[in-house]
Amino acid sequence: MSAGLQVRALRHAYGPTVVLDGVDLAVPPGRTVALVGPSGCGKTTLLHLCAGLLAPQQGEIAQPLEPAAVMFQQPRLLPWMNTLDNIALGLKARGMGRQARHQRARDMALALDLPDQALAQYPAELSGGMQSRAALARALVLQPALLLMDEPFAALDVGLRYQLHQLLLARQAQTAMAVLLITHDLMEAVRLADDVLVMAPAPGRIVAHYLPPGAALARDDALVHQCAAELQQHPAVRTAFSLPGAGQMPASGPGAWHAL
Repeated sequence: MSAGLQVRALRHAYGPTVVLDGVDLAVPPGRTVALVGPSGCGKTTLLHLCAGLLAPQQGEIAQPLEPAAVMFQQPRLLPWMNTLDNIALGLKARGMGRQARHQRARDMALALDLPDQALAQYPAELSGGMQSRAALARALVLQPALLLMDEPFAALDVGLRYQLHQLLLARQAQTAMAVLLITHDLMEAVRLADDVLVMAPAPGRIVAHYLPPGAALARDDALVHQCAAELQQHPAVRTAFSLPGAGQMPASGPGAWHAL
């Protein structure tokens, strides 16, 4: 089995400003790793480096998982294409014929609860929730071995966010897809991830590694809230997010801490 995405001793700067320094992480097949941290800590830069959108300056990124797909903070649907063609865009780029790609795109859209009538509509005619479903469908229809997600659910209300969380988890349970999720939401990280890595800013670096208990699909709301509260009490987490009080290392809780 492939070792998955591996990042070792990564350092990146914009001019004189170092935004990432000494970053190490691994995303094995079948697991979800969430990167949480405050705005400006380099999370998006790290994802862009992993996606190959930026070239690493120092360190190593090994990414043997193909194909890979990216979901950005905004759905980024092409306004001149209807929803079905937007979902099928990556399949078209692969050279798949119109009928085959439309059928696969339609099947994925329906699996993500996008109504059939929405597939003929254009992005401006869709609600924000439907646009996000279409963006998720566009990524998953490629059957990616690695899915890179940059706060794709941040603009959604709590109900829509929960629905898409469950849809994503259900799809991942059927595959060995690896997922790297960027978020600033501790509860979202705990709900979706097998490993939660906490980044601190100036420069961006990983300061804590938390392992929520059990399989993500089996975690109910009470456990998610308990784990998020435990995570928030870690001194490194409170410092990273500039929360008042130094905090104390939780004595015991449902999750586990991995020494860095």
